[in-house]
Amino acid sequence: MSQGAPGPTPVTVVTLKAQDVTLTATLPGRIVASGVAEVRPQVSGILTDRMFDEGASVSQGDTMYQIDPAVYEAHVAQADAAVAQAQASVSATEKETERVQELLTRSVASQQALDDAIAARDSARAALLVAKAQLQAAEIDLERTTIRAPISGEVGLSQATRGALVTAGQAEPLTVIRQLDPVYLDVTASAAQIIRWRRGQISAELGSSDPTVTMTLADGLGYDFTGKLTAAEPHVDEKTGVAVLRMQFPNPDLILLPGMYAQVDMPTGIAKDVFLVPQEGVSRDRRGQAVALFVGENDVVEKRILTVLGDRDNAWIVSDGVRDGDRLIVAGLQKIAEGATVAPSERASEPQASASADQGTAPAPAAQD
Repeated sequence: MSQGAPGPTPVTVVTLKAQDVTLTATLPGRIVASGVAEVRPQVSGILTDRMFDEGASVSQGDTMYQIDPAVYEAHVAQADAAVAQAQASVSATEKETERVQELLTRSVASQQALDDAIAARDSARAALLVAKAQLQAAEIDLERTTIRAPISGEVGLSQATRGALVTAGQAEPLTVIRQLDPVYLDVTASAAQIIRWRRGQISAELGSSDPTVTMTLADGLGYDFTGKLTAAEPHVDEKTGVAVLRMQFPNPDLILLPGMYAQVDMPTGIAKDVFLVPQEGVSRDRRGQAVALFVGENDVVEKRILTVLGDRDNAWIVSDGVRDGDRLIVAGLQKIAEGATVAPSERASEPQASASADQGTAPAPAAQD
């Protein structure tokens, strides 16, 4: 429809070109340490020292606590004496067995006497093995009075102080060590996404595109490192219909801490021959359909209904309603209507946005006047 202006109304357009776009799904989750060890005493006693700084890094094998070893040193000494006694008994019974064998060859001793001597010798040898095992157990208990770090990582707050009585296998840990590089991000995904992932459809659709995932932290900013999908929980919650996917991210600066909330953009497929349509050129009609105005033949305005797959930054991903080379009107929309003749001018190029997109249809802007 002509607006009755002296000449065509000037408008700004963007020429659209078909391209392949990687679709992504935005999944929420929580950071999880890649390794967690609760430090508990394996013997009972009084803590005499703590040899680490809370919140610091520790290496596997580092001494963390010391339990008073006096009682366990006494147990080792007692077991050592028992071993010496058993060795003496073995030596005596072996000599006795040799004497009885010599007497038997002279027909001075009976076969019964030899059998008794051999039995006594074997019993003494068994007693020696028991004594050695008891000594080994006592030495292990003595070694356990020095509590060492089972893994390398970041140690938390100490729950026990010098002078505290601790017991073997107590419920409350003395402290907790967490491995924070790398870390895991456990995210929830719908059952449909899990099915698609397990069937391998995602990998097939992604082809040669980058399969890594990007993360957005609680402050709304992106994380500097990309991660990768490592595992999927083989269980779907009956109440919520979701399952857990585990992503792995490097954490060299220890920015990520267990329990933090984050989101990931996980690649789900490739949308082929689609168009990135600037959002300022798209509105919604009364039926909720996405519509846009284009410059057609003879610079006449055309209205079209678009099929929106999702969004990428400030553009909609459109699969239908656009042809390669179409000119979308992005400025001057208030002064024109369908059927009007316009004077289009191309908008200056802008830096290209990132190459990922959220899967699913996001709401388009409200209808324009």
